[in-house]
Amino acid sequence: MSEQENWRELRDRRLAEPGAAEVYEATRLAYELGKTVRAMREGRGWSQNVLAREAGMTQSAVARFEVGGTIPTLPVLERLARVLDADVEVRLTPRASAA
Repeated sequence: MSEQENWRELRDRRLAEPGAAEVYEATRLAYELGKTVRAMREGRGWSQNVLAREAGMTQSAVARFEVGGTIPTLPVLERLARVLDADVEVRLTPRASAA
């Protein structure tokens, strides 16, 4: 068995554990949010220090956020959105029923 197959097997076992899928999804969302903020920051030519100062955060908090290392609160997202001239949209959309 190759190392890659061992990794897939381990990943599949871990994701089958209770609560693992929810944690995985939260981590994925944090990563996607961080990636978006980083792209917006870089699009403005700002350093992490500039974004941190404008948003009332520390540079290390911005760095952790951008790599998905923290799950942000709504007030933090609002502060970042304000200084990046963006909107935060949170919505719940009903799933299509499997009729």
